[in-house]
Amino acid sequence: MALKLRLARGGAKKRPYYSIVVADARMPRDGRFIEKIGRYNPLLAKDDEKRVQIDAERAKHWLDRGAQPTDRVARFLSAIDLVKWQHGNNPNKGKPGAKALERIEEKKAKEEAAAEAAAAPAEEAPAEAPAEEAAE
Repeated sequence: MALKLRLARGGAKKRPYYSIVVADARMPRDGRFIEKIGRYNPLLAKDDEKRVQIDAERAKHWLDRGAQPTDRVARFLSAIDLVKWQHGNNPNKGKPGAKALERIEEKKAKEEAAAEAAAAPAEEAPAEAPAEEAAE
């Protein structure tokens, strides 16, 4: 059985409140869990001691049994030195997608075509001007 240390949401609409629970990874987020080991209230100030409350002894017990914390819970556990958490690095996150790259290429092609069109008549215009004067 794959165990997870994760958040289970409670609270009213737009007033979130989370319980930190140990659950089977196959169970739904707010479904059946094995044990409740803490709570998290994101509405409190970040420096408030009641914002995150974790029973460190029980968390260590479940980590020793192979439970894997989710990213958010790992961040909380790193604050009490139970898990080493480091910020994720996704260099591809900021890169534009395939459609955006296509639009960029189309825009460059249009700009190049416009620049060529603007440069070409300017070169031909002086050559045509004397021909028009002669025709009149």
